[in-house]
Amino acid sequence: MSGRSFQFEATLWEHDGPAAWYFISLPHDEADVIDETSGRRNGFGSIRVKVRIGSTRWSTSIFPDSKHATFVLPVKKAVRTAEGLAAGCIVSVELEVVD
Repeated sequence: MSGRSFQFEATLWEHDGPAAWYFISLPHDEADVIDETSGRRNGFGSIRVKVRIGSTRWSTSIFPDSKHATFVLPVKKAVRTAEGLAAGCIVSVELEVVD
């Protein structure tokens, strides 16, 4: 990956709500750099990114989480299934900011 790229490990967690949404919260250091250097924001303050977890690559957006002063990365079911991930797993993430 090129551009503003980040590598980190974080825990996959399930959103406490009626729908089964899974997220990874970005570490604060990475989130701060992205917040300070990203000019263009899309709907809900989202920022477009390319992601790799294991051998799975996809494009998505990260979303601000003001309660925890970070961004959250949604992890869709196809990725969780392909990589054998469940809530509570520690995940190695490569993330590239597109915008």
